[in-house]
Amino acid sequence: MSQIDITKMSSKGQVVIPAELRRDMREGDKIVVIRNNDQIILKKADKFDKNIEEDLEVARRAENAWKEIGAGKFKRMSPDKFLKEIRSLK
Repeated sequence: MSQIDITKMSSKGQVVIPAELRRDMREGDKIVVIRNNDQIILKKADKFDKNIEEDLEVARRAENAWKEIGAGKFKRMSPDKFLKEIRSLK
């Protein structure tokens, strides 16, 4: 399941990834950084898929979803129903 947290950038451009979100990461791991409009996507380099188009499509969909949420175009549902709906999109 996705997790969300808030962090901030230092004056040197450094960003701390909250501990809960970096559970399977270790010091020295390489991270791919992708910028897509207003989004910055971090992905472990060893998990990086050579097909960047899929990652950008996910980012595009997420950006559109945030726009719809901002415009009040969303519906509430239980986490189980949400996961079932997401899995049906595959």
